[in-house]
Amino acid sequence: MAVNDTDLDFLRRAIALSHTARAEGNPPFGSLLVGPDGTILAERTNTSSTDSDISAHPEFKLAVWAARALPPEQAAHTTMYTSCENCAMCSGAMVWSGLGRLVYALSCAQVTALQRGSVPTLDLASAEVFARADRPILSEGPALYEEAAAAHEGYW
Repeated sequence: MAVNDTDLDFLRRAIALSHTARAEGNPPFGSLLVGPDGTILAERTNTSSTDSDISAHPEFKLAVWAARALPPEQAAHTTMYTSCENCAMCSGAMVWSGLGRLVYALSCAQVTALQRGSVPTLDLASAEVFARADRPILSEGPALYEEAAAAHEGYW
């Protein structure tokens, strides 16, 4: 499944959440979890600085919430939209919570380049699958580089 216009709208919400995180004194990352019917189930921002908690990534917090709040059959049909591709911790949390799909704005390589003040390569959109043997998660992105990078300007 390719990133479509609906996906882009939800990605823009994740980007808006990344601006909120930054305004609140945290790294500029935001995510939301959308149900199979297109309903936003939950939203989170990064709070790792204000909570003094290195695990307070929005994707991780959403995966924990979903594992507690959603039946497995519903979790499997959700999509997480995030301002940046998941780190290893957040990818693992998505797999273990049984979430279905990830769509991200910035790739890890692009964020790393922004952090280093270098010119990031503009990755072409790709789809990857990461999984525990019985729980594949389709991962799609990057998309909306310019919009997502704006939250990082001057932060790092």
